[in-house]
Amino acid sequence: MMYLIIAVLCSVAVSVLLKILRQKNIDIRQTIVAGYPVAFLLTWVLLKPDVGAIHALDSAWGIIIALGVLLPAVFIILGRAIEAVGMVATDASQRLSLIIPIVAAFLLFGEVLTGTRILGLALGFLALGALVYRPQHNDITRQAKRTPLWLFGVWAGYGIIDILFKQVAKQGAAFPLTLLVSFGVAGLLLLIYLLVTRVRWQTEALMAGLLLGALNMGNIYAYVRAHQVLHDSPSIVFTGMNVGVIAVATLIGVGAFKEHLNRINIIGLVLAVCCVGVLFLA
Repeated sequence: MMYLIIAVLCSVAVSVLLKILRQKNIDIRQTIVAGYPVAFLLTWVLLKPDVGAIHALDSAWGIIIALGVLLPAVFIILGRAIEAVGMVATDASQRLSLIIPIVAAFLLFGEVLTGTRILGLALGFLALGALVYRPQHNDITRQAKRTPLWLFGVWAGYGIIDILFKQVAKQGAAFPLTLLVSFGVAGLLLLIYLLVTRVRWQTEALMAGLLLGALNMGNIYAYVRAHQVLHDSPSIVFTGMNVGVIAVATLIGVGAFKEHLNRINIIGLVLAVCCVGVLFLA
């Protein structure tokens, strides 16, 4: 259970860090690029990928390159969403991305869509709609208008990444090696982009990247270990991770950062928890 708690805390800590960086107007792109060498090293040390099996990735390089682009892009979108609407709704949207692989399994891979899963998907979409809801005012800002787009980006981005990882696994590539190579490609592509755009480097952003990389890898490693330790109870890990992140993010967002939630948003959080529970039962 300790690994599950660590995974939840690391996941929420990433959102807290991004929120603080946005408040200080720090370039999150630099933080992300500095975090990938740390994540790469920790993947090497903790997960011990079999580099000798690199040839097994031959048919998966297209997917890995897609991951290399999406991984940093989703982090940037995550930061934007946290700035626009707060970490409570953003983390809930990230957790609800689990409905995308389920829809893909039905539409693309021929799996049977049961009544329970249909109910879970319906609750998930209702939760997303409630989470992005903001009362309309005459003086609504451009940033407010973009709020649903940022949350949708978080939801869609993490859902697509989940599908890509599952597809790589189906091709026989080991998860640790896939993660190692994906981190390497992601960091390299983002670094090239920043160099081409001649970004003005910020020491504070690069230092924060060391923490971001450690938290990101801590989340992944603890989640994997939780599944290994609780191998007879995967439902506990699945439900505990998703509901735990929503609950802790809500406590920190409302308590520490004074984020405001209207009644519709609160209903959205309840629906999100119900969605996770129903999909677990499915």
